[in-house]
Amino acid sequence: MAGNPSNQNLDPRRRKALFRSWHRGMREVDLILGGFADAEIASLTDAELDQYEELLGVPDGDLLRWVTGERPVPETYRNPVMMRILASRRSIFV
Repeated sequence: MAGNPSNQNLDPRRRKALFRSWHRGMREVDLILGGFADAEIASLTDAELDQYEELLGVPDGDLLRWVTGERPVPETYRNPVMMRILASRRSIFV
């Protein structure tokens, strides 16, 4: 998270996305997106970061239902970044 020295080297856009990932409101979603951001934010391309920032605008309840499989991911959000989040987190809820 923010205390991680490697995150000190992130550009402002990535630092903001990382902060937003860990401070959403619903703890389960904080853990899902925060964990993903900790692992991946530095390596995302600009296009992937655009996709991720779109996902940060989705309400927590919707994201959680998508990750748990309770609801399908709408086509609008079915992008490579969301698929990576699903692949890395879905096993937690199975």
